[in-house]
Amino acid sequence: MKENMLFSGESKNIEYKVTVPDKSEKYMKTVVAFANGKGGKIVFGVDDKTLEIVGMNTENIYKTMDAITNAISDACEPAIRPDVALQTVKDKTVIVVEILPGAQRPYYIKSQGMIDGTYVRVSGTTRHVEGYMLKELILEGQNRHFDSEICQNMTVSDSDINELCKSMKETALANTWQDSEKAKIKEVTKNTLISWGVLKESEGGIYPTNAYALLTGRMPQQPTIQCGVFKGTNRAYFVDRREFEGPIQEQMEAAYRYVLEKINMGMTIKGMYRQDVYELPTDSIREIIANAVAHRSYLEQGSIQVALFDDRLEVTSPGMLLNNVTISKMMVGYSKPRNPAIARAFAYMKIIEKWGTGIPRLFEACAEYGLPEPELIDFDGDFRVNMYRKRDTDIKTNTKKVTNTNIKTNTEKVTNTNTKTNTNIKKQKANAETATRILEIMREQPTITVKKIADQMRLSVAGVRYHINKMKKDGLVEHVGPSKKGTWLLHDES
Repeated sequence: MKENMLFSGESKNIEYKVTVPDKSEKYMKTVVAFANGKGGKIVFGVDDKTLEIVGMNTENIYKTMDAITNAISDACEPAIRPDVALQTVKDKTVIVVEILPGAQRPYYIKSQGMIDGTYVRVSGTTRHVEGYMLKELILEGQNRHFDSEICQNMTVSDSDINELCKSMKETALANTWQDSEKAKIKEVTKNTLISWGVLKESEGGIYPTNAYALLTGRMPQQPTIQCGVFKGTNRAYFVDRREFEGPIQEQMEAAYRYVLEKINMGMTIKGMYRQDVYELPTDSIREIIANAVAHRSYLEQGSIQVALFDDRLEVTSPGMLLNNVTISKMMVGYSKPRNPAIARAFAYMKIIEKWGTGIPRLFEACAEYGLPEPELIDFDGDFRVNMYRKRDTDIKTNTKKVTNTNIKTNTEKVTNTNTKTNTNIKKQKANAETATRILEIMREQPTITVKKIADQMRLSVAGVRYHINKMKKDGLVEHVGPSKKGTWLLHDES
């Protein structure tokens, strides 16, 4: 580590001690915290309050170094082998103890036991580990994953398995646009789910794992996604809030649609044509919510939070980054799935694409939109992605209010361009009223089919499709999901 970084102040991976404490436990907490995290350095001979380099007594300095090494080896379980070295700065000699990230987690102070003696590093301080985090460290140390563990007190039948397989294929088909790609989607079988870790074979039986429970919405204390819109740039004033329950893939889709409902729709001109665009790249919105669902810690009971402020979209997921995962690595496409069974299921359903590509694509998309650079934050046991909005853009804002006035305005432009006869005006008004009624039905019954709309309005299916296709082109409505089981999404709110 460069000198200016080593002595610039305490941080997540640097701690100072003026001298070596008589009781080793006073710094042993930090030793095990570094081993349980991303590693770090303890520098003896620096005042942590003033950052003054006071140095160590050089007469017995090698004896002091041996004492530190032995104390760490004796006090910690599993054994930690520190790298202890000397460094001279401004004619003062300090002892630098480097602790590497450990592979046999959890590390703890032997005399205190695993439950009381395990510590982690959070925001530059050493803290006693929380219960869920201790479980995660134990699994990580054994190269196991929570989502692939058998879900306790839960059984599964062949019909349950077949229902999940069918649902997953329907989702995959709904998320695939080209017919040629749809033809490549294979059936999901019981053996497929076993190979992914969604089911597990044990003692001659098939058991559901935590991934299965989460994908079917049957997890005890099933986590949720909390969504909210706030006035201003902080959480002082709620404008709207929603909480989504059920299978995690459905929660993800609902949260994504919620954000689309609340952000602005604009328009840009390309050549001779008008093109409706959202103020934020929609693929990136979907990806950061999907990644939060796929990579969050399910051992922590907290909810994913999707918050929309005047200046940003903020997605927060429970759980710190895993060992050896850093923000700088994520920026270049590095990925280490916390929940590999869920990640495999999401990849099959076309919810996430190739592992590790989401963050680089997020930055590229925001750059193409002319938006400020996104922000990735690893803090206090959570991970957050901020996507910043740009109010004064070259894209002209469209109020998107779905009213008779809007539809009349659009139709009147068409009328002025062509003929201004009273007959055409009456016809356009009738079309506007029909379109408005269709939107009202969709708003009241978001899952209604085109055929049922036609039945209610006593119109032909073809006639209803004509109006819906026109509204789709105008950016007023969108259909999400399968044709018979999907949902109408109205873009009528700014």
